[in-house]
Amino acid sequence: MAANPGVSVDLSAQMVAWRHRFHQHPETGFEEHQTSESVGQILENYGFTVHRRIGGTGVVASLKVGDGKRVIALRADMDALNIGEAATDRPYASQVNGKMHACGHDGHMAMLLGAAALIRERQDFNGTVRLIFQPAEEHGRGAKAMLDDRLLERFPIDEIYGLHNWPGLPAGQFATCVGGIMASEDNFVIRIRGRGMHAARPHMGIDPIVAASQIILALQTIVSRSLDPSLPAVVSCTEIHTDGIRNAVPTNVVIKGDTRSYSPDVQKLLESRMREICDGIASSCGAHCEVEYTHEFAPTVNSATCVPVAVAAATNIVGGSMVDGNTKPAMASEDFGAFLEAIPGAFVFLGNGTAPERGGCPLHSPSYDFNDDILELGARYFAEIPRLRLGNA
Repeated sequence: MAANPGVSVDLSAQMVAWRHRFHQHPETGFEEHQTSESVGQILENYGFTVHRRIGGTGVVASLKVGDGKRVIALRADMDALNIGEAATDRPYASQVNGKMHACGHDGHMAMLLGAAALIRERQDFNGTVRLIFQPAEEHGRGAKAMLDDRLLERFPIDEIYGLHNWPGLPAGQFATCVGGIMASEDNFVIRIRGRGMHAARPHMGIDPIVAASQIILALQTIVSRSLDPSLPAVVSCTEIHTDGIRNAVPTNVVIKGDTRSYSPDVQKLLESRMREICDGIASSCGAHCEVEYTHEFAPTVNSATCVPVAVAAATNIVGGSMVDGNTKPAMASEDFGAFLEAIPGAFVFLGNGTAPERGGCPLHSPSYDFNDDILELGARYFAEIPRLRLGNA
């Protein structure tokens, strides 16, 4: 197949305008009412059949061409973050105090809307394309909400594709891999109860800080001694709180943190070993311990059948030298993983720029900004997927 042609000047300018408007009016998870309404209106103008309020504020838009039975879905996330924007000198800076698009979801939406325009114009496939605009990615709850709202029963999908801009990767470079590309995120809260006492008379009580200290150190042995060295994982204790004061040993200590991994089996091992370590150390200290362990994000595991499609689509857009089909996975998490647990698909990174270049500021920074120069590439990539996967109309 011939490579996907470029984007018109008018559509390129329109994508920038969409992106800046979304950036000015950020809405956080499950509150994307204005955002989803704008998205729905644009898609209806392009002739897509639009369904709103899927999983709360989600939008699903469909376009069928020819008589093909297969369905390909393309996904963008919509939510912003509860972060105040530092670069207020931008003409399109957030107009909502304490909220901004610090992760580039404004750009993801603009790219997928640009792809909608290309898909509608070209109609160079035989089957159905669904565009999914998902709420609450940052919460790790939006994909599940859409799935719980019978997304796949109401709108059958054979494969799904998504992307995320990636600061630190050269602008316009695509990267993906087969298998785990982004990690699960599991959160834990460890509550240790001892018996508080005067700091000068420690023998009169049970010191939960001693137990907590031993637990924090011992948790690191899960990865170093209980896990196959070829399997990556991270256990991070990020908070510790007590009800003590300077001259009194506390009764209660709370440890909080999270774990990251790429497979359900590793998730289970991390949880089981954590419970065993906490119970054993607390018991040896005479303290009581409770562990709360919750699964926030599923790992994002790319299908071996879909990654070659993603690589081919990206290669058609930017050339093989700008596509890495065997990139190193990231320990960050992405709600797209919930879709990949249900249906095959592939997730890619699209370089946003390297520091100190434009687009190199890290995600979730109050100074972050999406690089408008990659909007066209993302739109063309999304539009190329159904052309490759669904064949000719």
